[in-house]
Amino acid sequence: MSQFSSKWQNNNQEKLRDRVINQVRAPGPLKPRLEMASRQIQVQISKLDATSSKLRERDSSIFNKVVASIQKHDTQHANILANELSEVRKMNKMVTQAKLALEQITLRLNTVQELGDIVVTLSPAMGVIRNVRSGLVSVIPEAEHEIGEISGLLSSILVDAGQLGSGVINFESANEEADKILAEAGAVAETRMRDKFPDLPESVPGGTEASAGFS
Repeated sequence: MSQFSSKWQNNNQEKLRDRVINQVRAPGPLKPRLEMASRQIQVQISKLDATSSKLRERDSSIFNKVVASIQKHDTQHANILANELSEVRKMNKMVTQAKLALEQITLRLNTVQELGDIVVTLSPAMGVIRNVRSGLVSVIPEAEHEIGEISGLLSSILVDAGQLGSGVINFESANEEADKILAEAGAVAETRMRDKFPDLPESVPGGTEASAGFS
């Protein structure tokens, strides 16, 4: 009797798992949640883009003031403005890196087709989301709550997918992949910053740091 009961339960579990996997491949319980997470991330990307635009405008304004101060031989004021410009560029690099990293996560979420793909994709995504969230708090305070909601949604999907797929999450591999995504986004962000923003004259005290704004 116990053997029959065990076999019956196992068969039911296998059928349930098959049904869930089929639902993920087609529109199903996990798929809509993934799509919702992707949409929420897209909203954050749009906000980061708008923030970056505002920082570029602020950068241009401060840069022009630095040049004007230099022309007036007001090196003290030029130095203060140069330091302010450095902070603005650091923030813009951080925002740009976060935007690029989130774009990578969205791209990966949109390519998920199988149950096993969810675990492989979301494991490093969680690390990226946590890093982006902590980095943006000082620049966009409201991002902490909004990205926190995305993190919670992805976490619940990851847990459900892991249980249904009976898969084991390789945290070491996931962390390495997350670091890789962030490093690539950082490198691209730095290149874009260097290409878009002019350097300050070397005559400005502290001008080297302000020109780069990446230290």
